[in-house]
This record gives sequence, C-alpha cells and structure tokens, in this order.
Amino acid sequence: MSATTPSSVLETEHREIADAFTAFVRRELVPLAAELPENGDMPPADLRTYVRRRSAKLGFYAGDHPEELGGSGMPFSAVVLLHHAAGRSGCPLAPYALAGSDGPSPLLRQGTEKQIEQYLKPLVRGEATRCLALTEPNAGSDAFHLTTTAARDADGGWVLSGRKTFVSNAGHADFVIVVARAVDADGGEGGPTAFVMGMDQPRLRIGQRYQGMSGEELYELVLDEVRLPADAVIGGEAGVGAALGNGIDSLSRGRLVVAAMCNGIAEHALDLGVEYARERRAFGERIGAYQHVQEHLVSSRAEVEAAKLLTLACARLVDEGVEAPENAALAKLTSSETAVRVVDRSLQVHGATGWVRGHPLEFLYRYVRMMTIIEGTSEIQKVIVARAMGLG
Repeated sequence: MSATTPSSVLETEHREIADAFTAFVRRELVPLAAELPENGDMPPADLRTYVRRRSAKLGFYAGDHPEELGGSGMPFSAVVLLHHAAGRSGCPLAPYALAGSDGPSPLLRQGTEKQIEQYLKPLVRGEATRCLALTEPNAGSDAFHLTTTAARDADGGWVLSGRKTFVSNAGHADFVIVVARAVDADGGEGGPTAFVMGMDQPRLRIGQRYQGMSGEELYELVLDEVRLPADAVIGGEAGVGAALGNGIDSLSRGRLVVAAMCNGIAEHALDLGVEYARERRAFGERIGAYQHVQEHLVSSRAEVEAAKLLTLACARLVDEGVEAPENAALAKLTSSETAVRVVDRSLQVHGATGWVRGHPLEFLYRYVRMMTIIEGTSEIQKVIVARAMGLG
C-alpha cells in the first residue's frame, strides 16, 4: 500500500521499529523460508525455536515487556505494528518471531516474583515456550465453563483433574498454564484459577493430536490427579478464583494482536491481487481494467484501511490505560472477517492460478479462516460488543 493511505497517519509513530523488523524478516527469515517445502505445513520445531531466539536477541520477540525482564519496553501500539508487519511480509516464519500463543503475556501482571524468575524471564528471552490449556471438550467458546477441577489437598497444595482440548504448542512447550475450577477442602467453589507447571509434571500427558487446515498442531491435555504445590497458582493465594477477571486484559491484548496480524495478511493478499491485475491480460486488456475486478480490489482496500485504523486506534488506547474488552472485540471481529473476504477476493482475481496448491493465496485461504475462530469466535466478539451496548 502507498504512503498516502489513511492508516499511514497512525503508523508513523513507530515506523523505525516496524522497518527494522521488516528488514530482519527480509534479511534473515525469507531466505530460511525459501528452503521450506511448498505444502504450507508448519515449519519444523527446531527452526521455529531458532527464529524465536534470534528475534528475542534482537529485541522484537516480546518487545512490550520491561527491559529488566529481557524485553524492550515497547508501547503496545508498536507491538501491534510488528504483528501487522509480520502478516504483511508473506513470510511463513515471520509470525514465529513475535510472541503469540507461546508467549509470556499472562504471567506479566499476575505472576509472583518466583513465577516471574522461573517462568517469565526464560519466555521473554525466547529460551522457553508455553501453552495455554483453557478450552474443554464440551465447552468450546464458553471457555470458563470448567469441568477441570483443582481440589485442595491436606498439605495446602492442589490436585488437578480433567481434560483440555485444542491446546496450541503443547507438543513443544516447556510450561503450561492451566485454568481449572478451584474447590476447597469443604467442597465449596473457589472459581476459575490459573496454575503454571512444567510439561514434565507427573500425571500430565498429551492425549489426542489434531492438525488444522493449514498445518497447525493442536493437542488434548489430560490431567490425571496432577499434584501441584500451593505456589503454582498464578498470583499466589490472591489468584485463587481470579482467573476470569485477571484474564480479561490478556485476552483483549491477544485479540488486538490477532487483529493486527489479520490486517497484515489482508494487505499482503490485496497487494498480490493488485499486482496480478496489473499484469494479467485477457480479451486484449489487463484484467485490472475490468470493473468486476476493480470492485474486488477497491472494496478490499476500503475494508483493509478501516480495519487497520480501528486496530491502531484501540492499541493507542491500551497505551493510554484504556483496555475496554469491547474495543478489542470490535477490532478482532472487523479485522478477521475482513481478512477472510480480502483473501477470497484476491484468489478470485487470480482464478485457477491462485487456487493451485503451493500458491501463496491457496495457503492463505486455508490459514486465514482460523482467524475468525481463535481468541474467541466472531460470534463471541459480537456478544461482547452487544453487552457493552446494553443489549444483553
């Protein structure tokens, strides 16, 4: 997109950071990605590890975390621009250079000093990864409808029992954050509680393995009376029953990161469509001269610019201390649905060329579809916004 686009007004503030990240992707990651097979599956785990650690060394991976923890102290709006740049790059390794589902966010605000030292710092440095075990087989989008329980034992510790499903990165994670329903010694309810533990914890095992449409690996986790000490609760004793309230900020920031990635993907897909329409000829004309093709591309540009502006504005509000869940829900809803439409239109402009296995748009067509599901489905985002409007 040209520098005359409306969103460029909000992008200038952190342009040097975004440009430095883009240069890193082009210089180091694009050559590595060129060696990957064209099947669009996930890159090998050792390559993802290298990308994560290299990015952390350069200060990009967990850029919004404080410098004393190993981050770069970036404002959140800068992190959003980095995720946008990763999506726009078209490089399949770029998303792994930034903290996503394997990253450190939930521990930053609620973690105890011991948890920060043991778990958070290695995550920020890119030396370890985590996974989040929240979703349950019979709950789906109702993520805090928990059947996994955490019962107090006689020594003040906890015994966790239950199953979690669709856990990203569980096959390679060093640590896991598990959200369970706390039950006290008398059988009373303590509410949703987040625990942190190593993946080598006895009686914690990986169950069924799933593979997504675009190669993502997802796992089932089985907790068969996993015994944890009292200090495994994120936030200590104050964290018992507090996972729902504590998780709102992390969920909102995660949704804005997804929105930014979607905007970048949509912009990349639009660029591919425009470039093809300028070069491809049919019936004696470049196909970009035909109004139906123009309709696809102009409509896409309008929607991409609107989604970018909304996401960047919400990120700026976070930097100002405003983390309203409905803002993130609006941005995630708008950007993910826009990305699906833009990729679809660009593929339509390419015709059979874009549909062929191995073409970038064929992979994006499969990849971008999950964006309307992860971090809360589009329907869940609408519920959040409707409630904020006093409609539910």
